[in-house]
Amino acid sequence: MSNITRIDVGPRMSQAVVHGNTVYVSGQVALDAAGESVAAQTRNILERIDAVLAKAGTDKTKVLSASIWLADIAGFAEMNAVWDAWVAKDSAPARATVESKLAAPQYTVEIAVIAAL
Repeated sequence: MSNITRIDVGPRMSQAVVHGNTVYVSGQVALDAAGESVAAQTRNILERIDAVLAKAGTDKTKVLSASIWLADIAGFAEMNAVWDAWVAKDSAPARATVESKLAAPQYTVEIAVIAAL
């Protein structure tokens, strides 16, 4: 069985877990853009995801799937504009986007990804 590596371990969760050749990135919120627009929060989240993937030894070109939660689906186009600029050309992952009540009202977007090493 492969080793398990945990990245940025906290009392409740790790920011990512690596098992075998797969990286599971926890749901990320816009810690540096809380309360800002959907676009600003999405940009901040994707920057955070880039940083976590780099710590794991991979990058956005190897993202296999993404789960996106929006507090209000009306922000779908705004989020997509930022997402489309970020996603690696010819490397778009499988993706699901849903409307959901998030853990705190200052956050309007949350994104989790799974990537290959």
